[in-house]
Amino acid sequence: MSNLKIYFNYLTEENYRLENIIQNINIKGVKQEVIHNLLTQYELEDLYQSYNTETGNPLARKRNKIMLGLLIYQGLTTHNLQQLQVENVQLYKGKIDILGTKKSNGRLLELKPWQLMELMEYINEVRPRILEQTNKETEQLFLPLGSSLKLQNSLSKITKELKQINHKFIDAKQIRTSVIVNWLKQHNLRKTQYLAGHRYISSTERYQQDDLENLHKTINTFHPFS
Repeated sequence: MSNLKIYFNYLTEENYRLENIIQNINIKGVKQEVIHNLLTQYELEDLYQSYNTETGNPLARKRNKIMLGLLIYQGLTTHNLQQLQVENVQLYKGKIDILGTKKSNGRLLELKPWQLMELMEYINEVRPRILEQTNKETEQLFLPLGSSLKLQNSLSKITKELKQINHKFIDAKQIRTSVIVNWLKQHNLRKTQYLAGHRYISSTERYQQDDLENLHKTINTFHPFS
């Protein structure tokens, strides 16, 4: 359309036309963000397996690994981690209840067997010790070791450590994006929408990679330098 406007301007200036009839026509397309810097399922698993709980403060390290597991296996957001309560963990059902928010739907997600064992130890042993050390009274599931109830500093430390494990790692948002893209390879749109807690199916569709892969194929086929 931009080239056509230039052409019609030329026609007008050369008196071939009285006016540029398309001057005020604008075509607005749908902006689609290109998803990049994804982590493969193997890379996500490696982040989790490589996170060491034997060094440093064992209370913080065990808590951190459980939070990391929920990011990787259940695709939670950092906001979800902050809002979780003890009652949301259903150990005997092997599930965790993620409550809905103004922007997301609630969902009941299955836990991996090893997550159940870790959460059982955390709820029965680790968390009570953190409560005792920090003199806190709260039903919040994950607790920092300082006086605050906010997990921001704890999550920031996890981020720094994960960058040392894999230089491709950026942040928790990247993990969630990668998880959703991987889900779409295994499940249909509706199932993935539920797992991700998306309120609208259009939110899930943004993570589809088929169109992007087809575009890559087209470029590789027809680009003059390919």
